[in-house]
Amino acid sequence: MRYRYTVIIDKERCKGCGICISFCPRGVFEFEDYLNEGGHHPVRLTGNECIGCRACVIMCPDIALELIREEIDESTYAR
Repeated sequence: MRYRYTVIIDKERCKGCGICISFCPRGVFEFEDYLNEGGHHPVRLTGNECIGCRACVIMCPDIALELIREEIDESTYAR
């Protein structure tokens, strides 16, 4: 069974501390160019390379990240 992982970011809750950027082993985060309502640059995903390690979710002091795991249909998975 294979899975695809997606990180959901609450951009208004994110204070732009960058801890998720520092701890992500795949480097899937970067800062947004705009400021949220709190005056911070929230993070965004840069691609779909998330491996589901949950380091970002565990380390986020603002509880702004959620990890979603989706099962991939093996019959349509490119080998």
